Amino acid sequence: MKTLRRLLYREIIGSVAFVALAFLSLFVFIDLVEELGRMAQRGRTLAQALEAVALQLPGHIYELMPLAVLIGAIYVLSRMAQTSEFTVLRTAGLAPGRMLGLLAGVAAAFAVLTFVMGDFIAPRTERAAALLDARSGNGLALGRTGAWLKEKRSDPQGERTVSVNVATAGAGGRLQGVRIFEFDADSRLVRRIQAQRATVGDEGLWVLEDAQESLWPASTEAAVRTARHASLAWPSTLGPAVVAAAVLPPRTMNTLDLWRYSSHLSSQEQASQLYQIQFWKRAFYPFACFVMIALALPFAYLHARAGGVSLKVFGGIMLGISFVLVNNVFGHIGILRDWTPWVAALLPSLLYLGLSLAAFGWLVRYR
Repeated sequence: MKTLRRLLYREIIGSVAFVALAFLSLFVFIDLVEELGRMAQRGRTLAQALEAVALQLPGHIYELMPLAVLIGAIYVLSRMAQTSEFTVLRTAGLAPGRMLGLLAGVAAAFAVLTFVMGDFIAPRTERAAALLDARSGNGLALGRTGAWLKEKRSDPQGERTVSVNVATAGAGGRLQGVRIFEFDADSRLVRRIQAQRATVGDEGLWVLEDAQESLWPASTEAAVRTARHASLAWPSTLGPAVVAAAVLPPRTMNTLDLWRYSSHLSSQEQASQLYQIQFWKRAFYPFACFVMIALALPFAYLHARAGGVSLKVFGGIMLGISFVLVNNVFGHIGILRDWTPWVAALLPSLLYLGLSLAAFGWLVRYR
């Protein structure tokens, strides 16, 4: 059994590495063409363009790993079936359950690799790529309305609700176009601050530069007071981690960051469905390696006359692409239909796992 395990693992790992390298080469070529086309627009040098392409590699590896596992496993198992190696192994007493257990071992190794890549390496490189984009351009694009943050606080005047709008995020963690709106318990605007630039300290202290502060008095007869400040300190519970999560794309956050930020949004009574689904998708994504191995297993029980290796590999590619599409579609449907986040994230994997086990059971019983 050790010899079979060593043979099977070596073949599958080699095939998966080859498939991943082929896909990465394609993605690197596409990314490089895009970066070269943006060099003139963003004022980048060739070295910066190559750096941006390199920083996107871990993210591509993380996204492609389940698909590479599926195609690599299908190629190995189909080739073993075509050369009758798998038939010999079954004749020698290799039961279907034992084969499934062997493949689960290599799937676990790829799942660990996917988790490490997606939780520790890819978020850091994606964040570095976003900061590089901010340094070479006009900051991070946050859409037409910018990024919005919200917090609730209590002071001697009573309960206050604060909404913060950030137009753009520049390099070095500096925010630009900051607007702060403070409301009292009756939802009446009592204070507004508009600053050209802002930095957020470790303790949540915001330093606003070139700020204009407007105060609305409790009495309607009094005039609104306006003051300008070259530098204004504004204490807040919105620390650097929360601000970074709001202005940076979700792909720059690991599983723990997504959980913290979605919990923060829920505590502030903000919509957190998107980040909750992203959290559960990130948490369950390594499980997709087990699903892909299970999808590849029925190909070992197909006879050679059922199609050549190339046809089976092509079918595996289509199967993997359909899984990626269904996984993304279910995420969007979950947001629109307000599904339970973990259900929207896990359901595609369960559907494909059930499909693979049903096909595996049918082939073992009738073929």
